[in-house]
Amino acid sequence: MKSTLILAAALATVTTQAQAQTASAPRAAADQIATKKGPLTVQPITHGSVVFTWNGKTIYVDPYGGTAAYAGLAAPDVILITDIHGDHLDPKTLAGLSVGKALMIVPQAVADKLPAEYKAQVRVLGNGQKLDTLGMSVAAIPMYNLPEAPDAMHTKGRGNGYVLNLGGKNVYLSGDTEDTPEMRALKNIDVAFVCMNLPYTMDVNQAAQGVLAFKPGIVYPYHYRGQSGLSDVASFQKTVTTANKKIDVRLRNWYPAAN
Repeated sequence: MKSTLILAAALATVTTQAQAQTASAPRAAADQIATKKGPLTVQPITHGSVVFTWNGKTIYVDPYGGTAAYAGLAAPDVILITDIHGDHLDPKTLAGLSVGKALMIVPQAVADKLPAEYKAQVRVLGNGQKLDTLGMSVAAIPMYNLPEAPDAMHTKGRGNGYVLNLGGKNVYLSGDTEDTPEMRALKNIDVAFVCMNLPYTMDVNQAAQGVLAFKPGIVYPYHYRGQSGLSDVASFQKTVTTANKKIDVRLRNWYPAAN
């Protein structure tokens, strides 16, 4: 009897340790945005990674940072990947997630680097192309560095930003870009996720001026960890709202593990 109790206690300890190891990482609280087909839930994950839940579907954007960050979330129906860099295309994180039934929407450069096991799930979109699937539409938008150069970290045509239409709401995901003419020319964007991290994308002022040009209803600064730490998103918010009070700048903690 005594040995049975010792064994049970040992098993309980192992189970508790395993649960602790698989517990979800801290996350910013989710937001909900009304659409014509029910609420769009916006769950910040980390850096350029976000999860949307809408109309019974779950959409992962650039899943990165380890599987613990996604604990407790539904398996994806759609995965959007913007670029080949490891903070966007993260095979290790993909391998730990339940992605077997997900449609992967990616640029060709990403498709070329994805492990072979995912090939049947891939749909390639090039800049300017559009896909209608699962009751939503996905349009691929150019994302690149300025001035354009062959040796830029992000060359035009390699990666995709995306505009999703979800129940009548247009959601823009910048990917890694600067305030390009294509971004500035966007119309009728309801929700935008805009990067700002030097030297990889753009600085805070560039991001603010780009946002003031296309005037989204809501904007989330994301992907704001750069070579010198975190960008000053409060300054971004002040610049945007001072110039246009109709734009709702939502600051969320995309780097909870750093706190």
